[in-house]
Amino acid sequence: MTFEKLISLVALILVPLSLMADFLHWGTTAVFIYSGLAIIPLAIGLSTATEKVAVATGPSLGGLVNAIFGSATGLIIALVALREGLVDLVKASITGSILCDLLLFLGLAMLTGGIRYKEQKFQPILAQVNGVSMTLAVIAIALPTLVIDTSNMVELLTINRLSIVVATVLLIVYGLTLLFSLKTHSYLYDIGVAIKKDSKLIQEQEETFDKKYLIFWIGVLLITTIGVAFESEKFVDVVDSVIEKIGLTPLFTGVILLPLLSDVAGIVTVVRLALKNQMDLTVAIAMGDSLLVALLTAPLLVLGGLVVNKDMNLNFNSFEVVALAIAVTITNLISFSGNSNWLNGTLLLATYIILGVAFYYHPV
Repeated sequence: MTFEKLISLVALILVPLSLMADFLHWGTTAVFIYSGLAIIPLAIGLSTATEKVAVATGPSLGGLVNAIFGSATGLIIALVALREGLVDLVKASITGSILCDLLLFLGLAMLTGGIRYKEQKFQPILAQVNGVSMTLAVIAIALPTLVIDTSNMVELLTINRLSIVVATVLLIVYGLTLLFSLKTHSYLYDIGVAIKKDSKLIQEQEETFDKKYLIFWIGVLLITTIGVAFESEKFVDVVDSVIEKIGLTPLFTGVILLPLLSDVAGIVTVVRLALKNQMDLTVAIAMGDSLLVALLTAPLLVLGGLVVNKDMNLNFNSFEVVALAIAVTITNLISFSGNSNWLNGTLLLATYIILGVAFYYHPV
């Protein structure tokens, strides 16, 4: 049985169970568990379909497909939560997704790849370009929080306006990073694409296959997107009451639990690539996903708050800002050298675990 078929089978089991839990009134905890678990195979299916469509449509259009659907699961969950007024949960999920990409993704990849190959190399320019952009994004996201922390009193309207300006700038920066990576300096990223194929002949055969089944994968993309939205609706409807019942805070839930549900596909991908010694692509995916969240998802959620009339701004918890700064700093220090080993991966994972425990005990 192929991986895709296995994921489809799991989804066919869990999605009906989540429906039954809701329809037959098995309780909010059952709905929480089954809908949350159902999101995982749907997210993996969505990620697989996105990759297939991106390959079949070519670099330019494929880059746009990745930009739109690359973080679709997390964005859908966040939009549903935002509509329900769970603003703190949404903000925490932004922080959590970035921490997950930089620390958990890269940490697991470097650990598993380092155990198998002892030492792995990747093009440092990929980490440097993404690292600098990520540093800018975190500074921009932290600014509204710093304005509040360094002022006696700032009106909510002022923070909302500042957040809208920052969000607009970040969206422009993201557009420019796409232009940089897909057009003006695409040669810097060629190595990550080239190593995905064993030979030119295999690449041509796979591209022909992908184009032949393009309509099928577009269908899968649409179905899994709808499925994620449907299950996210059920999950978010009960998440507030369930986490209160089991003693979890919205901060911990958003930072740790939600990214683990929505980013499972990314974890599987980077570990698989690291075990194949394709670290250029691994680093590009992990750091690229974090940029996607910081430069696209976060600004879209701020602007989405205007649409649903919710006060969604970039005034994060101060500890979230500190955690983001820590994650970006240690990731840049480790990745800028262009070398990785199992100890580097262990250090990233240790940072993620320590931050996770700190968020668990954080009272707010």
